[in-house]
Amino acid sequence: MSDTSAVPVLVQSAARDPVEALNSLLRNNGLAVHCTWIPAVQDIADALEQLNPQLVVVFAPSTQQLIDIATIRDRVSAQVPLVVIREDFDPSLVAEDMARGARDTVSVFHPEHVQAVIRRELRAFRVERTLSSTLHTAQEYRHQLETVLRGSNDAIAQVQEGIIVDANSSWLELFGFVDAAGLIGQPAMDLFDADTQVPLKGALSACLQGRWSGHVLKAGAQLADGSIVPIDLQLIAGDFEGEPCVRLLVPAQRQDEKRMATDLADAVHRDPSTGLWTRRYLLEQLTERLATPAPGGVRYIACVRPDKFSAFEREVGVLACEDLLSQFATLVSSMLGPNDIAGSFGGTRLLLLLERGNTRDIEAWSEELLERVGRHPFQIGDRTLQLTASAGVAPLQHAKPDMNGGILDAVAGMQKSRDRGGNQLEVIDHSDQEARVQAYDQIWVKHIRAALMENRFRLVQQPIASLNGSEEKVFDVAIRMLDTQGREVLPSEFLPAAARNDLMKNIDRWVLSASLSFLAKRGPDLLFVRLSRDSLLDGSLVGWLDNMLKASQAEPQRLCLQVTEDAASRNAEATQTLATELKRRHVRFALEHFGTGKDFKDMLTRLKPDFVKIDGSLMQGLSGNPELQERVRSIANAAEASGAQTVAERIEDANTMAVVWQLGVQYIQGYLVHAPEQVVLKS
Repeated sequence: MSDTSAVPVLVQSAARDPVEALNSLLRNNGLAVHCTWIPAVQDIADALEQLNPQLVVVFAPSTQQLIDIATIRDRVSAQVPLVVIREDFDPSLVAEDMARGARDTVSVFHPEHVQAVIRRELRAFRVERTLSSTLHTAQEYRHQLETVLRGSNDAIAQVQEGIIVDANSSWLELFGFVDAAGLIGQPAMDLFDADTQVPLKGALSACLQGRWSGHVLKAGAQLADGSIVPIDLQLIAGDFEGEPCVRLLVPAQRQDEKRMATDLADAVHRDPSTGLWTRRYLLEQLTERLATPAPGGVRYIACVRPDKFSAFEREVGVLACEDLLSQFATLVSSMLGPNDIAGSFGGTRLLLLLERGNTRDIEAWSEELLERVGRHPFQIGDRTLQLTASAGVAPLQHAKPDMNGGILDAVAGMQKSRDRGGNQLEVIDHSDQEARVQAYDQIWVKHIRAALMENRFRLVQQPIASLNGSEEKVFDVAIRMLDTQGREVLPSEFLPAAARNDLMKNIDRWVLSASLSFLAKRGPDLLFVRLSRDSLLDGSLVGWLDNMLKASQAEPQRLCLQVTEDAASRNAEATQTLATELKRRHVRFALEHFGTGKDFKDMLTRLKPDFVKIDGSLMQGLSGNPELQERVRSIANAAEASGAQTVAERIEDANTMAVVWQLGVQYIQGYLVHAPEQVVLKS
């Protein structure tokens, strides 16, 4: 080993004498090491993180001690080699030690062998570390080169510790700076509006840690003249003058003939005041979208209109109000999801098609929109105006959606909100009445029972992504039903009828049985399976689960059963019993749709879940709402204090992902990660 610097080595031993003997042996043989004595196994994790050792040596461990040490090493710093030193040198014992995580076992009575093995493992560690570093550096430089080559017209700024340290001419031009002197040394956050700053902080942190992969951040650029312009912001890890930095990149708008033709065609269909689709083209877009079945969740029509707009026209003039309407439309557009459609619907009304996880998400998004409009400063010349707005929303059925009826209901809801003084949301939903008139339940119960008998249910999986860099394969599963023609039916269509007619236990057991087969055959690290209230109250469920675990040979610790916060709150005793019984069987337990109740901290203390899935309604408008951010942070902190890990539900855009990263959430699921896909079991 040509490197003469002291090599950090952790030595776990009950006494200090073996540590000093090992230190002397290695130094006498030309290995300059610094051995740190770790008498207690539980201290190894902290030592691995703080000292960054290149080797762990364990003296005469018991079987359980070795397993515990190897487990800690694998979790904290898996690449560090582990060597066992024993008095007796038994080949069978060597094989057992290696099976439990050691790289090799040597005898204290063979010092030449000890130093040879340690020399070999240190060399292998350094070679592996150097190779990994070289590959990572090569990948980073290749990515940086490709980014630069995409075009010198891209606006690029380099940020270190939140400060702008360099910017190209395109960036200066975009933000309205004459030269770099007025920009270099300034906080990057000063270039963006308040709603952008929290997600940008999270994205910068994630990017520096190598956990931001090509996502585009929706940002509001605050230009030198005080105006705010929406931009798409890319973040790329790099270095500047030898120190890590993050490159902020706004791609140049490249125009080719095909793109120009498309833009010209689009311009014809856009309202000049709002920049949104004109009424006729909007209706064409809605008709085309509604002809395609929704991939999941719910669809709603929304109508939004600024309050007292006529009064503003009299106050500041018609022309100025055109700019006001444009700013209002820009604000609404900034909150749209990736699959939403928006357009002008005549006068000052905006019409939207919203696709979300459930009705609660729609209401949360709409309320956040009204709140954001109310606090937004609208700039007209040298005046700042405050607006409010009214909104109406109405659901669309999955099967044969009535676009005309949905639009009329949404407009009527908006008008009701205005009649009550404005700054309100009105939900118009005739579905319950229609269901009773059409004997909804009677029809669906027949279909559900037939599907159970004919095995026309299918399991779908949705990946859950770690925000901490873990490579675990974690999935959430849900159910789909096939009709007699083989077409997929979403659970929101048949599960309400199943819940009202005592069919949920049957469906839950089908899902659990299929999930255990998936676990046994495909071996994901963790599978979340939800239980209905009926199964929560079913005293025979645990016994049935015992038999299914035995029959399937699935590992119980890979299964996580989840119930809603509402069901757990309303059935506290049954939930406590279930959580206790699952823990005894090493099956994990989760609370989903969590955080909307008043006593969530008490529930965490009582139930001690393994996971908490933060309700998706709290993600609607999260990036621009400090109160929501504080609530999510408090949920994450309370979960951590109780020993639970957190999952953010229904994450659909990079801005929200960046915020939950900043708030300490460990996992995310939603369409930003991946849409649900059918489970395929290999034979």
